[in-house]
Amino acid sequence: MKTIYLNSQNLTYWQQHSNRNVIALGFFDGVHKGHQKVIREAKKEAERRGVDLTVMSFFPHPKVVLSGGKKKFDYLMPMKDKAQVLESLGVDCFYIVKFDKNFASLSPQHYVEKYLLKFGTVHAVAGYDFHYGRMGEGNIDRLAEDSGGMLEVTKVSKIEYLGKKISSTHIRNSIAEGQVNNLASMLGRFYEVKGRLAGHSFYPDDYYMLPGNGVYEVTINSGSEVFYTTVDNHPEEGRFELMDKSLKQKLNGSEVTVIWRKCLSNEKVFEYV
Repeated sequence: MKTIYLNSQNLTYWQQHSNRNVIALGFFDGVHKGHQKVIREAKKEAERRGVDLTVMSFFPHPKVVLSGGKKKFDYLMPMKDKAQVLESLGVDCFYIVKFDKNFASLSPQHYVEKYLLKFGTVHAVAGYDFHYGRMGEGNIDRLAEDSGGMLEVTKVSKIEYLGKKISSTHIRNSIAEGQVNNLASMLGRFYEVKGRLAGHSFYPDDYYMLPGNGVYEVTINSGSEVFYTTVDNHPEEGRFELMDKSLKQKLNGSEVTVIWRKCLSNEKVFEYV
């Protein structure tokens, strides 16, 4: 899979070097089951037409840009992890548009022309709540019209879990509240955070969330070994502590992946075993 970062300087080049494609549109933070449904529908259309399967997203999140950096946004995963999941779903090309005020000011029609039609897109697939263009004026129901009838469009309905729509916002709220037990049912996999163990604490890499205060069952993958253990989490400090002293010493200084499996308690623990 090719991953291509688009900006105003290279836009024309990639417009001229893009293959005919079916495109899946959205921010895709977490690539949860709702996003996966969009991508599966796009893949089906791409295979039927014998063209590339493309995903187009953007970065940073609009809230950050439109607030002038004053608003914080809790990402579920960095772009490299998103790319890995998309590749596993059979995506041929992943475009990441630089979201800036110029991009945000595009009319819906100009967005469709510059980022879809000029990229060789023949069919667009997005969720029922997808919006585009200045102030989100465009929506999936008018996408075909904004393309002048040149695009076919598939609108994908929502997916629910326990009566609630599976969304990145719902998943973020669940993580913030420490409700990790159901994340795998919404993501299609356990929630993972990569980072570094230093001293007694774990420090996550950028663009990950830590769950709320509490004690959790986790799996820690060091790349060469896997450990099942318990951690006491302190997200307000941007870290958590291993409750196994021998494991602290063994993994000190290691780059690891933490897989969040179960919340045991939402209370802090101050005595370690």
